[in-house]
Amino acid sequence: MTDTGQRNTSQTMEKESPDETTGKATTRRGGGDPATRGRTTIADGVVEKIAGLAARDVVGVHAMGGGLARTFGAVRDRVPGGSKSVTRGVKAEVGEVQTALDLEIVVDYGVSIADVAHDVRENVIAAVERMTGLEVVEVNIAVSDVKLPDEDEDEPQGRLQ
Repeated sequence: MTDTGQRNTSQTMEKESPDETTGKATTRRGGGDPATRGRTTIADGVVEKIAGLAARDVVGVHAMGGGLARTFGAVRDRVPGGSKSVTRGVKAEVGEVQTALDLEIVVDYGVSIADVAHDVRENVIAAVERMTGLEVVEVNIAVSDVKLPDEDEDEPQGRLQ
């Protein structure tokens, strides 16, 4: 790390240059492209939310996460003040310029699992790369269940109907 006095001096160098429209001298602070002044970090949870929402948008994806995670999630969703977890079934490892994702999905019965997995990969990669600027190096998809048409939802039913 550089000496703080040295760093501050280099960041606040002032340069006078004539304004093209008025011809008067203007003072410009700093130097170089503003995009190079600082560092942006993106938390794993941010990438997980983006990927979770993008995966849920794909036709044929019934739910995210394994059976136990979905059961706990359904209970948590029904608790007052609780919110739906968009990161359920998503795990991200984020580096400085790259990310890798693991997704666990439940597909609807009758859809091509290979096609759904392909579409999920495309949608997730496009959304994460567009929104974060990170390169997605891999998207691993585990299909943990198939939702049959006559199956009840995992959410607990109320006693009164």
